[in-house]
Amino acid sequence: MADSLVIVESPAKAKTIGKYLGSKFIVKASMGHIRDLPKSQIGVEIENDFTPKYITIRGKGTVLKDLKDASKKVKKVYLAADPDREGEAIAWHLAHYLELDEKDACRVVFNEITKQAVKDAFKAPRPIDMDLVNAQQARRVLDRLVGYKISPLLWKKVKKGLSAGRVQSVAVKLVIDRENEIKEFVPEEYWSITAHLSKEKAEFEAKFHAVNGEKKELGSEAEVKEVLALLKGEAFSVGEVKEKERLRNPSPPFITSSLQQEAARKLNFRASKTMQIAQQLYEGVDLGTEGTVGLITYMRTDSPRISEIAQTEAREFIAGKYGVAFVPETPRVYNKKNANAQDAHEAIRPTSVLRDPESVKSFLSRDQIRLYKLVWERFLASQMASAVLDTMTVDLQNGPVTFRATGSKMKFAGFMKVYVEGNDDGTSADEERLLPPLAVGDAVKSSSVDPKQHFTQPPPRYSEARLVRTLEELGIGRPSTYAPTLETVQKRNYVAIEEKKFVPTELGELVIQLMEEFFPEILDAEFTANMEGDLDHVEEGKENWVHVIGDFYKSFEKRLTVAEDEMKEIEIRDEPSDEVCDKCGSPMVYKMGRFGKFLACSGFPDCRNTKPIVKDTGVTCPKCKEGKIVERRSKKGRLFYGCDQYPGCDYVSWDKPVAKPCPDCGALMVEKRTRAQTQWNCTSCTHSEEAPDIEEAAE
Repeated sequence: MADSLVIVESPAKAKTIGKYLGSKFIVKASMGHIRDLPKSQIGVEIENDFTPKYITIRGKGTVLKDLKDASKKVKKVYLAADPDREGEAIAWHLAHYLELDEKDACRVVFNEITKQAVKDAFKAPRPIDMDLVNAQQARRVLDRLVGYKISPLLWKKVKKGLSAGRVQSVAVKLVIDRENEIKEFVPEEYWSITAHLSKEKAEFEAKFHAVNGEKKELGSEAEVKEVLALLKGEAFSVGEVKEKERLRNPSPPFITSSLQQEAARKLNFRASKTMQIAQQLYEGVDLGTEGTVGLITYMRTDSPRISEIAQTEAREFIAGKYGVAFVPETPRVYNKKNANAQDAHEAIRPTSVLRDPESVKSFLSRDQIRLYKLVWERFLASQMASAVLDTMTVDLQNGPVTFRATGSKMKFAGFMKVYVEGNDDGTSADEERLLPPLAVGDAVKSSSVDPKQHFTQPPPRYSEARLVRTLEELGIGRPSTYAPTLETVQKRNYVAIEEKKFVPTELGELVIQLMEEFFPEILDAEFTANMEGDLDHVEEGKENWVHVIGDFYKSFEKRLTVAEDEMKEIEIRDEPSDEVCDKCGSPMVYKMGRFGKFLACSGFPDCRNTKPIVKDTGVTCPKCKEGKIVERRSKKGRLFYGCDQYPGCDYVSWDKPVAKPCPDCGALMVEKRTRAQTQWNCTSCTHSEEAPDIEEAAE
């Protein structure tokens, strides 16, 4: 008979831990939280030191009865929820329900679910950490006060179903502020001049740099003509050659936000999907003869710290696989960027670097192996030697005009042999641009000198990755809040997604406008970041959580009173369209959903007919030769392109079609875009060309 009961959150985690602990332990799952504040009321006794009124979550009756019955049959109950505020709160609620003494050593925590880590954790159980619990309670109460006090106001004055929240409101304001920057942006003209050069059949490019030794920016066509007039024929000579060695260091191992950003860039994962798959890898995967093993450490962390054991294992692995030259002389130590970052957990890393992606590939799903490979490579690279690049800068003279060519060559790959961090432009940094051997005085000939007009671009809209990074930089939210915040602002229709970027909806702008007028502190990034800092101080035992909430509520209550009296009622009118409902004949109106605009019947709720807004690309379908290719959205909101004769013609493509046929074979070309450049690629042959600038295409 079992001596002990162990309670974790999920069945997957229970299954993994159960295999490690043996027959003396029963391992059961609470299925997440068992108690929470009620949905039907605010659930906080404001006059009684903000005491929360917890109730059992509906539907948990069977689970709780099972846990209660099991707890009576054993000598000891261990609470092994996740090692963070949320996990500590789950353990505390379970202790309360099962009538355990929270001062007893009943709490067990581990940062990774491996046999050794679990067994070590059970050798050192501790009492429930009430500072951690109070930090979670404070956040929950704070968010409940903001949500349940402001939301009814918005319901009454604007529209039913609206809500406000501390972190979500700041996120929406960031999206709106960025949209306003884009609208107000005035493009500035600038020009470049590229010389296409060759030396002994080796071709390379150089960009205009200076006149008479003084660096010059080109702002107009007239200035370009002045420079071109100074050129003396096709002959260039090498004026100066600078060669130097440059080191490039690896990125630190992942923390929650950087994992979400890199998975978005490299795997096209939404933040919520990244966290869902990371949870599976953390809780354990069946590796056949090895059994069930947690493959990565805990995935909610903002510290890049790693354990000495993991570091030693990585260094030995690198030396064995790549050679000692790839191991840095001293182990790499990374410091947290954000002063407010917590340091309770390690960075996200593989539980053993010896489990390389190839060895576990057959046991994982496609998405699991892709994310595991990302974590494994990033961690391994973080412990490797720097890459060494030989860089070359060459100034070439033509009369008084200087052109500059730059090149780089990999001298030693170092960490780049394993992994290179992506960026939001979709480009790869430090790609080799080789120059031919050049020495001062060498003659070089130009085949052409091309001037090109450009315009400065507005700042980009926020992608999920960019928004997460900005929230983190501002100190808003914590690792556990990024993904749910992004989900919430979309569900509320405060933002929509267009081409994988956030755009504010009319509703979002309206709500934020009211919040700015009546609750400016909630939208103030610095105020919200300071509040996060106060919650961290509660966790560290430096602040009393009731005082933190009390200080906030004093000014918040005054704001509520003013808003109740002065906020005007606003009617949101739907934008009319020329379309008529094909089901009831009523006019259709434009509405904004989480994936952008769509058409809906104005007879709602009697008629619930909706239609997507179809955009014609102007390209004839290459399959049936009769229909037009139109822009559509999948059920998950992703843009795709299909024939308007569907279902008669089933042509579909994720890539945007181009109106110009392939010059080589006449087939359809599609657009492939990164922020750095846009290519037009043929769907039939190997032809590829750089897409013209918008200005050129319009001519």
